[in-house]
Amino acid sequence: MKLYRFLSADDTSDFCHKVTEALNKGWELHGSPTYAFDQANGIMRCGQAVVKETDGEYTPDTKLGEQ
Repeated sequence: MKLYRFLSADDTSDFCHKVTEALNKGWELHGSPTYAFDQANGIMRCGQAVVKETDGEYTPDTKLGEQ
Protein backbone atom coordinates (compact mmCIF):
# COMPACT_ATOMS: atom_id res chain seq x y z
CA MET A 1 0.00 0.00 0.00
CA LYS A 2 1.08 3.59 -0.49
CA LEU A 3 0.77 5.91 2.50
CA TYR A 4 0.65 9.72 2.58
CA ARG A 5 1.29 12.13 5.43
CA PHE A 6 1.49 15.90 5.65
CA LEU A 7 3.93 17.05 8.31
CA SER A 8 3.63 20.56 9.70
CA ALA A 9 5.05 22.59 12.55
CA ASP A 10 6.25 26.03 13.52
CA ASP A 11 9.35 27.23 11.67
CA THR A 12 11.85 25.88 14.20
CA SER A 13 14.36 23.05 14.27
CA ASP A 14 11.51 20.83 15.56
CA PHE A 15 10.06 20.80 12.05
CA CYS A 16 13.38 19.70 10.55
CA HIS A 17 13.66 16.95 13.17
CA LYS A 18 10.10 15.77 12.40
CA VAL A 19 10.90 15.48 8.67
CA THR A 20 14.30 13.87 9.36
CA GLU A 21 12.68 11.27 11.61
CA ALA A 22 10.14 10.41 8.90
CA LEU A 23 12.92 10.07 6.29
CA ASN A 24 14.84 7.74 8.59
CA LYS A 25 11.72 5.59 8.98
CA GLY A 26 11.55 5.08 5.20
CA TRP A 27 9.22 7.92 4.20
CA GLU A 28 10.14 9.90 1.06
CA LEU A 29 9.59 13.58 0.31
CA HIS A 30 6.63 14.26 -1.97
CA GLY A 31 6.59 17.66 -3.64
CA SER A 32 8.05 20.88 -2.36
CA PRO A 33 7.86 22.14 1.21
CA THR A 34 5.38 24.88 2.06
CA TYR A 35 5.92 27.94 4.19
CA ALA A 36 3.18 30.27 5.41
CA PHE A 37 2.55 32.95 7.98
CA ASP A 38 0.05 31.96 10.69
CA GLN A 39 -1.47 35.38 11.33
CA ALA A 40 -3.61 34.20 14.25
CA ASN A 41 -0.49 33.16 16.19
CA GLY A 42 2.04 35.53 14.60
CA ILE A 43 4.45 32.79 13.51
CA MET A 44 5.73 31.13 10.35
CA ARG A 45 4.67 27.52 9.76
CA CYS A 46 6.29 24.86 7.56
CA GLY A 47 4.79 21.83 5.87
CA GLN A 48 6.07 18.86 3.88
CA ALA A 49 4.23 15.94 2.31
CA VAL A 50 5.84 12.49 2.59
CA VAL A 51 4.89 9.11 1.10
CA LYS A 52 5.84 5.52 1.85
CA GLU A 53 5.28 2.12 0.22
CA THR A 54 4.62 -0.62 2.77
CA ASP A 55 3.04 -4.04 3.09
CA GLY A 56 -0.51 -4.46 4.26
CA GLU A 57 -3.87 -3.06 3.36
CA TYR A 58 -4.91 0.49 4.11
CA THR A 59 -7.84 1.18 6.42
CA PRO A 60 -8.89 4.47 8.00
CA ASP A 61 -7.61 3.03 11.30
CA THR A 62 -4.03 2.87 9.98
CA LYS A 63 -1.75 4.85 12.30
CA LEU A 64 0.34 6.71 9.74
CA GLY A 65 2.86 8.04 12.26
CA GLU A 66 3.62 4.50 13.43
CA GLN A 67 4.49 3.19 9.97
